[in-house]
Amino acid sequence: MSISELKLHDLKKLVSEFYNNNEIPDNAFLQEMAKDNRIGVRKLYEQLLARKQEYENEKMRLSRLYAYERKCKLTGYQLIAGVDEAGRGPLAGPVVAAAVILPEQAYLPGLKDSKKLSAIKRESLFVKIKGIAISWSVQIASVKEILQFNIYKASLLAMRRAVCTLKIQPDFVLVDGVKIAGLNKPQLPLVKGDTLSASIAAASILAKVTRDHLMMEYHKMYPQYGFDQNKGYPTAEHKKALTEYGPCLIHRADFKPVKESYVIMKNNK
Repeated sequence: MSISELKLHDLKKLVSEFYNNNEIPDNAFLQEMAKDNRIGVRKLYEQLLARKQEYENEKMRLSRLYAYERKCKLTGYQLIAGVDEAGRGPLAGPVVAAAVILPEQAYLPGLKDSKKLSAIKRESLFVKIKGIAISWSVQIASVKEILQFNIYKASLLAMRRAVCTLKIQPDFVLVDGVKIAGLNKPQLPLVKGDTLSASIAAASILAKVTRDHLMMEYHKMYPQYGFDQNKGYPTAEHKKALTEYGPCLIHRADFKPVKESYVIMKNNK
């Protein structure tokens, strides 16, 4: 059946299916729509053309985001993992790291540094990344380990754990910003890697969303600190709660605002 034989209502349903499946109709479909003089069809046609342009632009952006993965493959590496962490700056909670091996040129619309995404978009990509990845792993370094080793070394520990627990091991690792000490694999640290590499961006999303989920659970245990909102970061409200209630068991005792709250609590006794 040609487009000219379809009622506008049915054509709208067909176009909606393309949208819902994140697909773009082929050129033959668009060319047939272009010949239809109905006003409603013209509007749908213009919407689809704009959607196609957005799709092509996103494909080009994502292709650039796979540049480092392509370079690694050109030198003979096949399984490239991206690694990133979340939670170095908060006053409370663990640091979380993720490692992800994506299929070659995997199409993940909207993929970028987790910090540049809304919570809703992060959650959506969190599910899609886990569904499409060749292998992924998320690991933590606990508050106890942060206090024992310092936050930098604890972050490296969490990242090393994430790589080592991948069910399918990579033969090359792209890391956001730092070289992972003690990792017996070739690796390349990239400054602002979550903006340069699709694999690192994917890892940043898994790490961030997982940590946010953990902090939501901690909020149920310690509601007075507002972990559901601040996720442990040093917001004004969080620091005010520290002054009022003192630290809890998941606060990082050697971080300056937490140390200061101990002093305030001691002086107020």
